[in-house]
Amino acid sequence: MTELSTDDGPAAVQPSPDWPASQKEVADPLVQRALDHLETLPQAPASEHEAVYNMLHDELLAALNEDPAGSGPEADHPTGGAG
Repeated sequence: MTELSTDDGPAAVQPSPDWPASQKEVADPLVQRALDHLETLPQAPASEHEAVYNMLHDELLAALNEDPAGSGPEADHPTGGAG
């Protein structure tokens, strides 16, 4: 018969996860600011990871919804007017 062991010994010790190295800087400052939140994950308790990922999602969504620099109607006409 197999019995459960109560001896937790060294086998029960969980290694810390290997976190990936920091990502390279990205060109878009809004995206970079959002990605910077990922730097806090290794130190944050797992119970706080969801909040970090939610913040990351919201900030990336906001960055996607931003008008890229120089892509509005004014980009076709440097003076800002129709010509």
